[in-house]
Amino acid sequence: MSAPSAPSPRLPGLLYLFALCNLVLGSGAFGLGGILEQVAIDLKQPVQAVGQNMTAYAFATALLAPLLLVLAGRWRRRTAVLATLAMFALGVLVSVLATDLRTLLLGRVLMGAGASFTPLAAGIAVALVPPAQRGKALSTTFLGMSMSYVVGVPLGAWIGLAHGWRWPQIAVLVLLLLMMLLVWRLMPADVNAPGSSFKGLGSLLRRGDVLRTLTVTLLYFTAIFSVFSYIGPVLLSLVPLSPGALSGTLVIFGLAGVAGTLSGGWANDRFGALPSLRVQLSGLLLMMLLVPLTKGLYLPLLLVMVTWGICGFGMMAPQQSRLASVSPPQAPLLLSLNTSMLYFGTALGAAAGGMGSPLLGFDHLPWLGAVFAGLGLVVLLTTPSTQAPAPVRAING
Repeated sequence: MSAPSAPSPRLPGLLYLFALCNLVLGSGAFGLGGILEQVAIDLKQPVQAVGQNMTAYAFATALLAPLLLVLAGRWRRRTAVLATLAMFALGVLVSVLATDLRTLLLGRVLMGAGASFTPLAAGIAVALVPPAQRGKALSTTFLGMSMSYVVGVPLGAWIGLAHGWRWPQIAVLVLLLLMMLLVWRLMPADVNAPGSSFKGLGSLLRRGDVLRTLTVTLLYFTAIFSVFSYIGPVLLSLVPLSPGALSGTLVIFGLAGVAGTLSGGWANDRFGALPSLRVQLSGLLLMMLLVPLTKGLYLPLLLVMVTWGICGFGMMAPQQSRLASVSPPQAPLLLSLNTSMLYFGTALGAAAGGMGSPLLGFDHLPWLGAVFAGLGLVVLLTTPSTQAPAPVRAING
């Protein structure tokens, strides 16, 4: 008779604090997507031009995050975390004070640099748990990012539509200061987690499994943000929505993202990264093809967006876990490179959506995203299963 299974150890409480920080950062980073038209009117710019605020933010994160993490590699982890949050807060302040597009983009660049908090937190999360809990730890840390679509983005859209686009950003700034206080008070100064370095980077980038994983991240984020950077205009082009209904739709989408984040971590630990990713990206591709066909039909549109959220957010933990399993000592740098690909994809998606919307219309913009999702799926389907890290399960005696 087998012995009873031992209960899984609890996740460190620090990961829940990181989730809160990601909630605030996600609200600041993506909150303008639902109120682009209000920002465009205030700054006297076309919507497509203002939509490039996401391009500026994403390129800054992609280019600066690995460099900043390496520069802070020898710092105490708490100091590095506080520095990234402070940089993000400075960027939000500049954005709030912007009276022209150039200043807004400058603020978004500073925010993008501060978004290096996310791979930093992911690297700490991986270091604090055993391999069997990596998926759960990463999904918990990223839970705040998906929660930002439930709370921050729709609430910001409602406040921005009612009182002006700057007020949601002011709220983010206040919450960032609170997060910095909580980190300073609650995070131990001597957290045992490795810092990033460029040592061994060349050999890692010559590995096919690393390059395939990074390519998939680039392609599926390009797919998502070719649409989500303009989510307000896209939804309104499909179904007429009041400000309250638009916010409510974004809340439901965000809840689907939370479900996807949690289920993605579970699927990674249960089935392995590669099988989970193939199912999730197939679902995302199918939903992108279906979105334009729901024009004038709110409930089908909502169902498609919910499935989109579950599949899209579900890919985060398996992707991170794949890279962390490649070389655990280099996990912080690998996760930072993955974040770079994430934000390169975000920037390319925003740029592609800006160029594609005049040709396709906002209502057919998801078909542009489907092209990139399809390319990512081809990479996954041609990835040898032997190169995919197997799920790591705890052995109970």
